[in-house]
Amino acid sequence: MAGHIRINTSGSFGNHVLAPLIPGFMALHPNVSLEIFHTDRVIDLMEERADVAIRAGPLKSSSLTARKLGATRNIIVASPDYLRKHGTPHSAAELAKHCRIGFAYSRAIEGWPLLIDGEIATVPATRSLQVGDGEAMRHLALAGAGLARLAAFTVKSDIAAGRLKPLLEEFNSGDIEEFHAVYIGQGGPLPARVRALLDFLRENVHL
Repeated sequence: MAGHIRINTSGSFGNHVLAPLIPGFMALHPNVSLEIFHTDRVIDLMEERADVAIRAGPLKSSSLTARKLGATRNIIVASPDYLRKHGTPHSAAELAKHCRIGFAYSRAIEGWPLLIDGEIATVPATRSLQVGDGEAMRHLALAGAGLARLAAFTVKSDIAAGRLKPLLEEFNSGDIEEFHAVYIGQGGPLPARVRALLDFLRENVHL
């Protein structure tokens, strides 16, 4: 089996999940070449000539076919340095005093959903500091720029190492973000190299 696969994914998924798996896939399929590009925006697979896109969140109805790869919850985090300078929030009301780093593009769920008195309330992010991708948000949080709400798999090692601290977990709404591998076609024949990649991801992605 030989050929070329063009993959689109977010920087967060690409760096924390996909990159560690690539050597294993290439060892199994040495004649398949890969091209990986990162963007958090939803792309047109035909226009971008992507064979596979890995997307987070609910899928819109389309002519694309999807395979679920896993799901993750989201966590509010901040660096110890930020918390030393600005204090640690202990309630949703206290978030108003803090910089809440936001995304600079439309998302399925805008703001931060929190469980307050048994009801879901949404706290908006700060408009004065917004970013275009999750990895940029993570690095800003690490640098002490503010609080961030990120997928658990992206900050797991940072929390374990003490670089970031989880916050307000008792108010976590428990919302789950699903990840899918999306490709063109609806059950028809796929190139062997693309099918091999999809099977590999389904077996090896653990969020």
